[in-house]
Amino acid sequence: MSASLEKVFAYHDATKHHFNAYAPGPGFLDWAMQPDPFRRYAGCEVVPLDKFPRADGPAYARALIEGLVEPAALTRETVSRLLYDSLALSAWKQAGQSRWALRVNPSSGNLHPTEACLISGPVSGLLDTPVVCHYAPRIHALEVRTHFAREVWRDLVADLPPQSLIIGLSSIYWREAWKYGSRAFRYCQHDTGHAIAALGFAAAVLGWKVSLLDDPGDETIAALLGLPRKHGPEAERPECLLAVYPQPHACPARALPRAAIQAIAQGEWSGAPNILSPDHRCWPIIDEVDAATRKADGVASYLAATSAEWDEPASADTAVLLRHLVHRRRSAVAMDGKTGVTRAAFYSMLQRCLPATHRFPFNALPWSPVVHLLLFVHRVQDVPTGLYLLIRDPAKKKAMQEAFGREFDWTGLEGSPETLPIYGLVAGDCRKLAERVSCHQEIAADGAFAVAMLVEFEQPLRAYGPWFYRRLYWECGAIGQLLYLEAEAHGIQATGIGCFFDDPVHEVLGLRDRRYQSLYHFTLGEGVPDTRLTTLPPYVEKDQSPTEHT
Repeated sequence: MSASLEKVFAYHDATKHHFNAYAPGPGFLDWAMQPDPFRRYAGCEVVPLDKFPRADGPAYARALIEGLVEPAALTRETVSRLLYDSLALSAWKQAGQSRWALRVNPSSGNLHPTEACLISGPVSGLLDTPVVCHYAPRIHALEVRTHFAREVWRDLVADLPPQSLIIGLSSIYWREAWKYGSRAFRYCQHDTGHAIAALGFAAAVLGWKVSLLDDPGDETIAALLGLPRKHGPEAERPECLLAVYPQPHACPARALPRAAIQAIAQGEWSGAPNILSPDHRCWPIIDEVDAATRKADGVASYLAATSAEWDEPASADTAVLLRHLVHRRRSAVAMDGKTGVTRAAFYSMLQRCLPATHRFPFNALPWSPVVHLLLFVHRVQDVPTGLYLLIRDPAKKKAMQEAFGREFDWTGLEGSPETLPIYGLVAGDCRKLAERVSCHQEIAADGAFAVAMLVEFEQPLRAYGPWFYRRLYWECGAIGQLLYLEAEAHGIQATGIGCFFDDPVHEVLGLRDRRYQSLYHFTLGEGVPDTRLTTLPPYVEKDQSPTEHT
């Protein structure tokens, strides 16, 4: 075993929550050190983007299948829409004198460690030259970090489809560590997965798609995004590059020319990042896992996905618009403990979670699926309460049966679609179990059903390398973003749950080793609104900066 892989396993074990002890955290919240959720680059040219009403665009179900939405041209309007529908503000909330922003892309604790850059050629009415820009969601604008030559842009995208853009994502670990301590690295990776999917859904509205450019290593990504080599507590650490381009093109390459990247990196850069906190607490364990999971240049030889044909799920409402859902999405903070969903809705949501090369958001990820869904069913009409397992790659069923150290039923569900690989494990009321393993949070028991994302863990890390640890969370985050929209499409709400007792979940299944690990929990049901809060529009003429965030 490599030293880096040993560090990944050590980090993962050290940041597990247990019934008798939580992972190391700050102990209390030092509000004086609360990070600013908005990074700005002082001294940059600012290019405002357009804002749009939400009542337009394609229907949700139609947009999620490649080839059914006519591709839009690359213009100022469409670049603005891409970012407005993925990473922009969706609302402000206010309680008394405190005010905080919500965004289209969710984040653990609403802390938003994810930053985005746009790398683009000239765009009519927006950009006269090729640029690298930081996206500033607070004002929905681009901050131009550097200009570079048209010839360099042509070389950079020579192997990408016509009218391509590149989006780079990075993480500021401190934003999460301020509240969550050692476990923050996990949550930053969840958020990257959510952002990848959010960009995928925004691209789908335009008849575009998103593909992970998986060849560039982290140092190459950092150079292209203009991230400094010096790593302070507020450093942005590179995560990934995404190609954004019109359907139905395929992305023939996951690589970018090194000479073009070097030419951009060696150009003249502008902008000084703002200070997010007056003081910081260091978390060496995060620095260690960050270093251990860094990826070098080179395309990974991923295992081919098992060929499977899925039935297309029935849409909850053929008229509901994708843009309406992405802006309406909220993270529920409580559920009513009464409202359920129909069996048809339940099956439809699960069908949508099955991976397919032509289906959003999973068409962005190049590897064979490694995430499966353990389902705690509480209130689904005509489906018995109990524990169920959705195996997102049917070829993995035998391996999972062998890994589980308990005897389960493994029965199919009556009335379920023939191609839905869902299995009943044990019948019975599992509300208390869901609540208990989710850090005693009632919301896990009060919805229609809860989810634990059970991930193939040790084998992919040994096969691909320690850097794949991040991608395990990205896939979980992408599934989570889809579940948010599925809940909204069916008239309910959802929320991600990052606090759960890791090994007690494994013990429920009789798992005794690292073959599978639970990496993310979710719950879906009827949300209970907080009537103490006032909702304000995301962008108004004279905003004031928020004073507190939740």
